[in-house]
Amino acid sequence: MDNRFGEMQIFLAVAQSGSFAGAARALRLTPSAVSRAIARLEARLGAQLVSRTTRALALTAEGELYRERVAGLVAEIDEVERGFARADEAPRGPLRINASVPFGTQCLLPILPLFQALHPGVTLDLALSDTLVDLVEERADIAIRIGPLRDTGLKAKKLGRSAMAVVASPAYLRERGEPVHPRELAQHACLRFSFRRSVDTWPFLVEGTLVHRPIDGVFMGNSGEVVRMMAAAGGGIARLGRFHVAADLASGRLVEILRDCNPGDHEDIHALYAGHQRLASRIRAFLDFLDAHLRLPGAPPKISERAGPRAS
Repeated sequence: MDNRFGEMQIFLAVAQSGSFAGAARALRLTPSAVSRAIARLEARLGAQLVSRTTRALALTAEGELYRERVAGLVAEIDEVERGFARADEAPRGPLRINASVPFGTQCLLPILPLFQALHPGVTLDLALSDTLVDLVEERADIAIRIGPLRDTGLKAKKLGRSAMAVVASPAYLRERGEPVHPRELAQHACLRFSFRRSVDTWPFLVEGTLVHRPIDGVFMGNSGEVVRMMAAAGGGIARLGRFHVAADLASGRLVEILRDCNPGDHEDIHALYAGHQRLASRIRAFLDFLDAHLRLPGAPPKISERAGPRAS
């Protein structure tokens, strides 16, 4: 019997785990069954996909190419089968969500227990990372993105917008003084991100003109949460989404500075998902739930948007 789909799944499990034994545990097979499946696959393709040594296992160039091609195909087949639940059935099955660390901790986690109570048949799998992930490769159903969207071919539902604020801790301002003009940031420790861009600039409104000030500092963080915590600890000045620092501003752990120069810019927040004609009920249920229950700390009440734009 031709079991090409099963062999694809086994190959992807091997690629992810880095070993036959790891793939076998994940798929509840024996290592020998995994090894035979990979051998059959390589024989059929006429190419070596996996380089085996006594200590390590790695994909060949052909294996990397094959993984890229079949990962989307397997995800698509999974989605087709999961999407055949009748429209009148309660949402059920695994729901994989990817979001940034700040958005996940500040906005998603507080309301997820309510979603679970409303939809007990859905198993939530939440991954928090400020690194952009590929939905197909990570097999995620929904990804929350903050900022400009790339042309990914995915559907995008707008959830709200995040106003920005420049903040520092009272301890830092007592020690270093509070800047009253953006040019004074050159004498301060500004907290930067280690992703997105190699040269950071912050926008300010100075005498009616929008200017972008280069910022520098000796600390970089790989997530907004890392930068927020460093600012709260007195490590420097940060520019973060207002929803992210709302609790710190309310408690006094952080203070907003350069308010008169705030240009009022914001970053849009979207939920991205594959645009199938028949959207799985669990995905639709979660999008509707966000529309009804998501509130961004420090932001005005959100006007629900029933139809989101395409990612662009």
